[in-house]
Amino acid sequence: MPDLIHSKTERQRPRIRDRGIYLLPNLFTTGALFAGFYAVVQAMNGRFEYAAVAIFIAMVLDGLDGRVARMTHTQSAFGAEYDSLSDMVSFGVAPALVIYEFALQGLGKFGWIAAFVYCAGAALRLARFNTQLDAVTDKRFFQGLPSPSAAALIAGFVWVMVEYGIAGSDVRVLAAVIALFGGLTMVSNFRFYSGKEINLRKSVPFFVILLVVLAFILISTSPPEVLFGGFVLYGLSGYADALWRVMRRGKPAKPTAG
Repeated sequence: MPDLIHSKTERQRPRIRDRGIYLLPNLFTTGALFAGFYAVVQAMNGRFEYAAVAIFIAMVLDGLDGRVARMTHTQSAFGAEYDSLSDMVSFGVAPALVIYEFALQGLGKFGWIAAFVYCAGAALRLARFNTQLDAVTDKRFFQGLPSPSAAALIAGFVWVMVEYGIAGSDVRVLAAVIALFGGLTMVSNFRFYSGKEINLRKSVPFFVILLVVLAFILISTSPPEVLFGGFVLYGLSGYADALWRVMRRGKPAKPTAG
């Protein structure tokens, strides 16, 4: 009888897995967090190319943790909170400090204010995303520029400047504009394509695989320029979408035949 009671108690005791802490997706989140921290350390040491690459690596890992969690059915409240905190470090604090160390510190108060606007924009963007997650009806679009894309703007800009041997002191104003653009666009109401309707477990036409191969080839030819250019276009796509919708609403209705 004691053994039976003990066995029943063991069955009723919640397992660690049931408490919502899963190893696999959180490994990717931890990797993204480490990459963001590594970017800060490298920026403090003046190795801005390594810092920029680390932010891009964090972006890739951040994109994988959510998909891995959904594909393996290991979503959890803990993972969502951990991912949000990791995003704040990797895509909020790290890019702000990287661009400040690279170019903005020579602008005095305006420099750190521009960096803070970016950092605060990332925090507000993440807070809004977390509170409106269940209220969003159209999953095809994000409201405001996603923080990883804003971080990619900063990292891509720094990487391109380093690649061409341009000192941060020579592009201080441009760096401030990019930081302000990223921070303010994150908290805007413009729509940005999310790609969430893409299902990786479904079959796709051959030309889709061909496009993916061509994209990898294009990036490999010149990663800094291609990545920075791509995310600049993505950052502007929300404004273009808003302009297009305004123009469509402004068009007079076509007369009906009667």
